[in-house]
Amino acid sequence: MTDVRPPDALRREGADDEPPRRRLNRISGDLQVRGVDMQRPSAARMFDYYLGGTANFAVDRQAVDQLVTEVPEAQVYARATRAFLGRLIRFLSHRGIDQFLDLGSGMPTVGNVHEIARRCRSDARVAYVEIEPEVVAHARQLLRGVDNVTVTHADIRDPRMVLSAPEVTELLDFTRPVAVLAVSILPYVPDGDDPVGLMASYRDSCVPGSYLAVSHSTPLTMTEEQVHRSERAYRVTHTPLAVRDVERIRQLLPGYELVEPGLVPLPQWRPEPDINAEQDATASANAVGGVGYLP
Repeated sequence: MTDVRPPDALRREGADDEPPRRRLNRISGDLQVRGVDMQRPSAARMFDYYLGGTANFAVDRQAVDQLVTEVPEAQVYARATRAFLGRLIRFLSHRGIDQFLDLGSGMPTVGNVHEIARRCRSDARVAYVEIEPEVVAHARQLLRGVDNVTVTHADIRDPRMVLSAPEVTELLDFTRPVAVLAVSILPYVPDGDDPVGLMASYRDSCVPGSYLAVSHSTPLTMTEEQVHRSERAYRVTHTPLAVRDVERIRQLLPGYELVEPGLVPLPQWRPEPDINAEQDATASANAVGGVGYLP
């Protein structure tokens, strides 16, 4: 069951009981990642804060709090995305997939791919890929000792680097079907970097029977002004946001056959009975998702 309660509800359950200094030390004290700009918000840490996590800095919380006052849908988007991830992993696992390449995996938080997949298949293998160095370091620390899970520090816009990384090649067997996950990451790939071509490159590394899962922000209930405000909020990060219309998003699954129900608003993609269903069943998530099958 996916928990999509509002972030403030999650924080009330203990996160706020931890002093801010101790919370910051947990993230950066042992990691000591050089070159991390703690004065600039990060899309990955902002997403963590949306979900009520503690792997974020004050600058991230300030950016999110400001954006939510202008675009309340941003918080709904994060919760709906996390719920969609849970459903698609269960779907793929039941289809026999036991290998996952998670592009732009973000900050580790509750409900990660390997946790969900292993509830369905104990032998599931998951290769996470992330560009932000402090996120990679934090993920590696949390996943230390966890078998068949790796974290690669790489830019997903360089498929050759990702697909040749030892953490990927030594874990995943590309002679068998693999699920490539592009969940809430392609909005941070600008048109100039050819996101359609990137997805085609990952497709070409996979054998028939593989899958590609995509979720992407799109204005379903947001006004044009809210779209501009959302994009402006992420311009100060290292990964600016690009909101696209549904037809442009559909092009991000080249060569794949969309499985039912197709590319639809996130809550409408294979909904499951859930105590939080009422919160998640809304178009205000302003995002669509779909899963493609490689014939």
